Amino acid sequence: MQWQLSLCFLLANNVVAYGLSTATRTPARSRNSMYSRNTPSTLPQAGCEPAEPANTVTERLNGLLSSGGAGYVLSLCPNQNYSITAPLQFTAPNQEISTQGLPTDNSRAMLIISGPVLQPGQANHTSAVSGQCATCNGVKLRHVQINGSRNGAQAVHGDANIEMGGSNTGQLIEFVRSFDPRSWSCLHVSQGTLDCARATVQNNDIGPCGSDAPGQWADGISIACANTTVQNNHINSPTDGGIVLFGSPGSVVENNTIWIETKTLLGGINLVDYNPWNGNYNGTVVRNNDIVGGFATDSIDDAVDNKGTNSGSAIIKIGIAMGPHVWFGNSYKVNISQGALVVDNRFQGAFGYAMAMSSVANFTVLNNVLVGDTAFIGSIGPKCSNAQGRTPPARPFVVQQSLVIGSKIQTDFTNIDDANNLICIIPPAGGHYWPFGNNHAPPSLGCDVAGSVDP
Repeated sequence: MQWQLSLCFLLANNVVAYGLSTATRTPARSRNSMYSRNTPSTLPQAGCEPAEPANTVTERLNGLLSSGGAGYVLSLCPNQNYSITAPLQFTAPNQEISTQGLPTDNSRAMLIISGPVLQPGQANHTSAVSGQCATCNGVKLRHVQINGSRNGAQAVHGDANIEMGGSNTGQLIEFVRSFDPRSWSCLHVSQGTLDCARATVQNNDIGPCGSDAPGQWADGISIACANTTVQNNHINSPTDGGIVLFGSPGSVVENNTIWIETKTLLGGINLVDYNPWNGNYNGTVVRNNDIVGGFATDSIDDAVDNKGTNSGSAIIKIGIAMGPHVWFGNSYKVNISQGALVVDNRFQGAFGYAMAMSSVANFTVLNNVLVGDTAFIGSIGPKCSNAQGRTPPARPFVVQQSLVIGSKIQTDFTNIDDANNLICIIPPAGGHYWPFGNNHAPPSLGCDVAGSVDP
């Protein structure tokens, strides 16, 4: 119970620090419901489109979106599971898909991705909702749940659980739960022809996403749309990037919480991708986010030197990764990320590096801090190019100053000779290395903003 009380204290502090009401944070989930489906309800409900008959549900829902026109609201029924065999397609400006009554708990309608995968002559069904039509300005996905239904299988080629963006502006994704994608991300807002702008992604409950087995990873939230706001999201157990910014100039990523439990995460927040914006992160702001690495999963009674074991040997390899070399090594040669502001973020738990940067220009990186119990425990992995011992040991903040141009960096960074491909590090294979204190599980543990815990 000690770590539960610490968690509740952290959540309560976030609410106070950010001036947030409970309504602005991701709503709680019931216990033991990570992969649960709704208790089916097939009774007719006035004002919403039912899941039954199941054999026509995909065609019925897409037919309503196709004929509904601008501003149409597709209202799904609470406590119903919609097993769809193709994505639901927005077709006109300002359309909305939501659950009747706008619930914020597990009574939200559940869209279950149920179409074919790895079938000859058929595309893999990996997406529940697509908002990338040419006339999808202002569409909204709200108060629903998306179950990618990968169910432990291998990842397949395809789209994210949710595909939004494209050549559109003003889209909204909020109070959505998305988990277990079959492909590479739980939620993707794409760039279009570099003309997507002003999407809002807020108050969502994301994850788990992917496996930490090599090549089986998945992002939590993937953003390529410019001037996008990503705020107040809870992202649990992504495995590739918690929040990945593909340039997305002018975007603001703030007040999000990213945490892991027993799966290793490559990067918490990533500003490493050169494409599709040619490294343009100008005006992008990453601030006031909590990034929580692995904690001990055994009893504190079994601690050795105040450290415990983690049943999955889970760490976050890099809390915030900045610049393509940190992630991709020399693949992008002289290409750089430029122009971002990274400030006032907090790190706790087990990491390889809390922050790592190289191949950046005109970045401002200030006032980012370690809080609570932390440990830096990554070790050199088999894919590290380390013949001369150049991959640095795990430590909080590292920078390759020789590849940083015109940037303001807080003084507690350690200068290193080689910041290439730092995600090559691996966690210890067991042992008492993980801190206790804030095993950062969702608010479903039963804490309220006052920090109490249900019995």
